[in-house]
Amino acid sequence: MDKCELYYGDFLVNDSRNIYIDSYDCADSTEKIADLLDISDFVTTISTACSSSANSILLGARMIRNGMIDRVIAGGTESLTGFHLSGFNALKILDKEPCKPFDAKRNGITLGEGAAYLVLESEAVVKSSGKKAICELVGWGNACEAFHQTASSPDGIGAYLAMKKALDMSGLAPSEIDYINAHGTGTDNNDVAEGRAIEQLFGEHVPKVSSTKPFTGHTTSAAGSTESVFSILSLVHKIIWPNLNFREQMPELSFAPVSELMPNVQVSNVMTNSFGFGGNDTSLIFFCEICVICGE
Repeated sequence: MDKCELYYGDFLVNDSRNIYIDSYDCADSTEKIADLLDISDFVTTISTACSSSANSILLGARMIRNGMIDRVIAGGTESLTGFHLSGFNALKILDKEPCKPFDAKRNGITLGEGAAYLVLESEAVVKSSGKKAICELVGWGNACEAFHQTASSPDGIGAYLAMKKALDMSGLAPSEIDYINAHGTGTDNNDVAEGRAIEQLFGEHVPKVSSTKPFTGHTTSAAGSTESVFSILSLVHKIIWPNLNFREQMPELSFAPVSELMPNVQVSNVMTNSFGFGGNDTSLIFFCEICVICGE
């Protein structure tokens, strides 16, 4: 997208930079990765705004579960561009300061860029290879509430349904979720909607909650896979990430996010949320009982 901005004028006049114009297609990065790794069995790109990479993980897991493939690379990438920044600025949801999700004085998103990918394998492939899986993806859920083009419903029905579907699929009780890596954008709308959905699902026993977006910025299309990596690292190292910049409790919610790093805690099941424009909401649950560092 950034190269399109630079060379679109040239494209109109001289048409000498088509390589950059061709790369505007949202599938371009997927095709390049597939070409580099010589992957041809199945290649696709999902574009559901900020839940894109979470949905790519969900799709890969579904295909493995249904015996269509044995191994998949799934994730997403996002780069910062003037177009990107201008779009969010037009929505009046950019914070000029570092974002502060779930804070009473939150003022919007801090945008970021990055990429993250997971390798998912069937149980049979893991066993036959003799490798040890880092963790298991035990539940996933997607719901599209279609409340508004860019806003979530005030009661967070889409977020609730996505989390409920993931929880039901995992077979876990709400009390067995140790940590929620929240979507937590820092906007007035998202944090109220997501918080209310969490309260509706977990009642008086809300797990530890934090948003890791103050570390990375909101990586939009890459947010789901980036925060899946944060969630997996939480399981691997038995830590809970702090919600940076939190100062003041939101009056609309009964809980506050974790504001300090919590090391050496029992973390076996982590839920991560990714909610996209148009109300396309996705939740994933990762499980790992053994600490990879100490083996206990």
